[in-house]
Amino acid sequence: MKQKEIFLQPGEFFVGDASHRIRTVLGSCVSMTLWNPIERVGAMSHFLLATRSAGMGMAAGSLRGMDGRYGDEALQLMLHELRRRGTQPAVCQAKIFGGGDMFPSRQTSGALAIGRRNGEAARCLLQASGIDVISESLFGEGHRQIAFDVGTGHVWSRQLPPSADTLTHFRDTAA
Repeated sequence: MKQKEIFLQPGEFFVGDASHRIRTVLGSCVSMTLWNPIERVGAMSHFLLATRSAGMGMAAGSLRGMDGRYGDEALQLMLHELRRRGTQPAVCQAKIFGGGDMFPSRQTSGALAIGRRNGEAARCLLQASGIDVISESLFGEGHRQIAFDVGTGHVWSRQLPPSADTLTHFRDTAA
């Protein structure tokens, strides 16, 4: 059976069955994968920020208006869709990827870099939801290519260092 390929853009998530392979490319963003090994159903996110800015939060318990760009909301959306398909979060296995430093030559202030904040948030969110994290590939320099085979639960991660061309391009377009 040929798998259906799904490519996640930043802020998107997907929930599917064994007929799907989900891919994305991450810089400082983070992906959480959730997999039910019994039902062979899984979910994957690609979030940009751990949470919304203060004062921009959602009403407690409401899915309406939630946005996959934020880790806490992406997880709630994925869990809702998994429950709708009959999968309880406690049976899921989680893996976390991303949080890379795309500009390692730049010094950050005392605050954690965005990628590190995203990765730490993913760990905390999954723990608070009672989901075991069985594997992670977080932080470091550069970006990652991710592929999640929902049929097997395997996730492949390839980390690539930032290139001089990429850094020059970002510097040129930021001016």
